[in-house]
Amino acid sequence: MSAPERIPPRSVTTAELLALGELKVRGRIREASNAVLYCSVSYEGRDAFCVYKPIAGERPLWDFPDGTLAQREMAAYEVSEATGWGLVPTTVLRDGPYGEGMCQLWVEALPEADGDGLLALVEAEEPAAGWKAIGFAEVGEGETALLVHADDVRLRRLAVLDAVINNADRKGGHLLPAGEGRLYGIDHGVTFNAENKLRTLLWGWAGESLTPEAIEVLTALRDGLAPGAPLATRLAELITTTEIDATRARVEAMLASGKHPEPSGEWPAIPWPPV
Repeated sequence: MSAPERIPPRSVTTAELLALGELKVRGRIREASNAVLYCSVSYEGRDAFCVYKPIAGERPLWDFPDGTLAQREMAAYEVSEATGWGLVPTTVLRDGPYGEGMCQLWVEALPEADGDGLLALVEAEEPAAGWKAIGFAEVGEGETALLVHADDVRLRRLAVLDAVINNADRKGGHLLPAGEGRLYGIDHGVTFNAENKLRTLLWGWAGESLTPEAIEVLTALRDGLAPGAPLATRLAELITTTEIDATRARVEAMLASGKHPEPSGEWPAIPWPPV
């Protein structure tokens, strides 16, 4: 009699690990304005570190009265996944030591290989080759410097995502260059407002034509956001109908113009502090 066939163990996905694993709080990230806990998570032999943001630790925001920060973080992840760009670390909603909240894979940020990073202050009137101007910033009494960001395809994709989700807080500290040339964006709790609240450091392409890749992605998002489509159905569990309609309108506007959006003048264009 032959031996029974041995079935190899099933690999645990990152989403399963975060959603089903045992969370252990290791510390608190005190710089955050809401409760942000650094945790380990373990499930079926796989371990990782993650960020857990319990809803109970959120401070109410007058201009984001609906839903929760955790739900908007989850919605941002869903849209990121729909783009195919994978710009947001794996994110789930789950119960934890302090109740329901957002749980996101911890990404260990690495210095950029060229040593210059993604953002810089330069003493010049125009950006050098390979850089895009954001604007002038005060660096001392009566002194200014030009704030620039890299002309980087990863940042450009993130600029498109931010415009779609109406990110009101894209700071430099929310950009995490990781291994294998990956770049992630984090902290998406203030997104999807029905009013135009786009605040970002990634204005370098404002008014420029979208890339063919971006047009293709936005076209797919338009289909995914159609009533009854999978992405729209998932977002309906996380944000309001008005916010979904506004997201559709932003995608349509970008496709109609074929350009990156420009500051509206109705809202501060750059978050403060910028880092």
